[in-house]
Amino acid sequence: MSDSKPNFSDLKALFVNCTLKKSPRKSHTRTLIDVSMNIMGKEGVDAKCIRLTDHDVAYGVYPDMTEHGAEKDDWPEIWNDVDAADILIIGTPIWLGEKSSVATKLIERLYSMSGLQNGKGQYKYYGKAGGCLVTGNEDGIKHCAMGILYALQHVGYSIPPQADAGWIGEAGPGLSYGDEGDDGPVGFDNEFTQRNTTFMTYNLLHLAKMLKDNGGYPKYGNSRQDWDDGTRWNFENPEYR
Repeated sequence: MSDSKPNFSDLKALFVNCTLKKSPRKSHTRTLIDVSMNIMGKEGVDAKCIRLTDHDVAYGVYPDMTEHGAEKDDWPEIWNDVDAADILIIGTPIWLGEKSSVATKLIERLYSMSGLQNGKGQYKYYGKAGGCLVTGNEDGIKHCAMGILYALQHVGYSIPPQADAGWIGEAGPGLSYGDEGDDGPVGFDNEFTQRNTTFMTYNLLHLAKMLKDNGGYPKYGNSRQDWDDGTRWNFENPEYR
């Protein structure tokens, strides 16, 4: 494999900011998201960020919750961006050691679409890459990442090496990522956070590029369509030998 500079300009990335705050309130999670988005922008990637709290997304695990009692549901519109993206990055603050309730809602709505199929009869998220960014003032980056990345791979996303990054300040109330401290914005000089965010970003780009250039995963052995047709479920089939 060549180590020459790849061309990522055909990729699309979607960041979903799962802060509890609505716009225009400052989101520290968005400040860290911007680090990754800026890298992608320099690489020619079409990157977009959605703040989920700015949309009326209903609770539930169906594609359109207005068909199940909700008065309004913006998820079908957001789904268009999710479906078009080669990369999905979930950004969340930490509350009580966990990802935000908004992040949990997002994962539930991602799950609601996981039964859809692509043109090969595979589940819809096959061939897409996923990662996460976490911010807060208490321990929990790896714990939050563990749950988020598990959920993403469970519904079909591919997870590259080191697909998470984050920043936490001193325990207890205090400055959050990007707040002005005595020596400038807090966290910007944290090499660990900046390096991990950079590595995460490029690992997502590399994986998404490899998947896209190869047309995703081969459908041999993982096509729901073939399974339902009964053509490849039997392991006695000579094609499996």
